Amino acid sequence: MIPIFLKVEKGKIISGEIGTHSLRKTFGYHAYNKGVSLELLIQIFNHSSKSETLRYIGITEDEKKEVYLRSNLG
Repeated sequence: MIPIFLKVEKGKIISGEIGTHSLRKTFGYHAYNKGVSLELLIQIFNHSSKSETLRYIGITEDEKKEVYLRSNLG
């Protein structure tokens, strides 16, 4: 576990511990939402399918649709 301290407001600090697995999943979630291809994330995580990776990073069907709508350059 890695100790973590976050400043959320002036003078307020949240402290706790976070595991490397949580960091890995969080990385995947944010990378996907910033446009990193699902195929690349599958390789990074060594998963065997798109559904496995999406489930792993916590992406729901609605969130997937939103990513595609936001990326429409139309």
